[in-house]
Amino acid sequence: MKSPNESKKKAPSDLFEPFSIGGLELKNRFVRSATWDNTADDSGAVTDKSVAFYSKLSQGRIGLIVTGFAFINPLGKALPRQYGVHHDGMISGLRLLVQAAHREGSKIALQIVHAGINSPFFYKKGMTTLAVSGMKDGLRPGMLPLISRKQKINIPHREMTDEEIESVISDFVSAAVRAREAGFDAVQLHGAHGYLMSQFLSPLFNVRTDRWGGNAENRRRFHLELVCKVRKAIGDDFPLLIKFGVKDDEEGGLSLNEGLETAKQMVSKGINAIEISGGIGVPPSVGKSELEEVPYRDRAAAVKQVVTVPVMVVQGIRSLEMAKNIVESGDADLISISRPFIREPELVARWQRGETWPSQCISCHRCHSENDEPVQCRSRGRR
Repeated sequence: MKSPNESKKKAPSDLFEPFSIGGLELKNRFVRSATWDNTADDSGAVTDKSVAFYSKLSQGRIGLIVTGFAFINPLGKALPRQYGVHHDGMISGLRLLVQAAHREGSKIALQIVHAGINSPFFYKKGMTTLAVSGMKDGLRPGMLPLISRKQKINIPHREMTDEEIESVISDFVSAAVRAREAGFDAVQLHGAHGYLMSQFLSPLFNVRTDRWGGNAENRRRFHLELVCKVRKAIGDDFPLLIKFGVKDDEEGGLSLNEGLETAKQMVSKGINAIEISGGIGVPPSVGKSELEEVPYRDRAAAVKQVVTVPVMVVQGIRSLEMAKNIVESGDADLISISRPFIREPELVARWQRGETWPSQCISCHRCHSENDEPVQCRSRGRR
C-alpha cells in the first residue's frame, strides 16, 4: 500500500496538460464517461446520428471519450438502440466513431458490457435473462438502478452454466479484439452499475457454490480470468480500462475492502486504469441537485491508495474548481463527466478558454428518454 504522503502528493493544477494512460497520451485529464446515447439502430449498428453525436463531443476538446456501452452478445443487451460489438459486421460502423473522435484530437475507448439479469430491455419484453445465480425471492427494490424501484421485481431468468460463463468470457475477449481492429485507442470493461460483472462480485447476486461463487476469491474469479484473457488477446500495448463499482450500496453487498482487493488483483493481471463508479444500489447523495457532491470521491481515493495505475472518478462533478480540487488532493488522476456533456458537449473547451463558470447541468435526469431521438438535455433555460 502506498504511504499517505505518496498518495496525496500534489498533482499539477492545470487539468489541460497532457496525461498518459500506459502508452496512450491524452491531451488533458478530462474523460467523457460512457453514456448510452440512444442512437444505434435496432441491430446495434452505428448510425449517422451516432457519428454526429461523437463529432460534437470531440469538438469539445475532451481528452478521452468512452462510448456508450456496447453489448458483447445479444443476450447481454441492456437497452434499445444500444451499440453492439457482438460480431465482425459491427466493426465498420464503430470505425466511424473512432474517426469522428480523432478528427478533433480526442482519444476514444469502446466500453463493452453484458447486462446479465439487469436488462430493462429483456424485462419489458418478458424474456428470460442470464443470471449469475437463481434469485428465488425476486429482487429487492433498488437493487437494479435501471429498473423501477417501486415494487418487488421478479425477472424471468436462469442461472448460467459453467460453460455459459466461459462462453461469456470468450465473448468479452472477441469484443475487445474487435475494438482494437476498429481503431479504438482503448477498451473499457463495464464492471459497475449492477451489470453482469457487478453481479459476479456481489454477494447479493452471486450465491453460487461452485468455483464462480461463495467466498470472495471465487466471486472475483470472473473478473480476473476475464482481464487475463482479454489482455492476452489484445496484447500488452493496448490500454485495458474498467469502470468499477468498488462497493455496493445495498445491505449485504460487496464491501469496500473486497472491492479494493479486487482492484489490486485486476491491476496485477493487466488493467491500465480504473474509473470508480457505483455497484449495486445507489448512494443516498446521488441525484441531489442542490449541492455539488462527488459521492464516489472517497472510494476513488481509497483505490488510489492500493493501485499503481491512473484512477478516474465520475458522478456529480459540475465545476472546474471541484475538478481541480479532486486532482490536486490526490483523490483521482482524471475527471470523468457524463450528463454535463449532454447539456454542454463543449464544456471542456469553454473552461479551457477561460469561461470557467460551472456546468449548466442541474442533475434533473430528464436527458434519458425512451423515444428514438438521441439522448439530449431537456432542461435548457432552467437552473
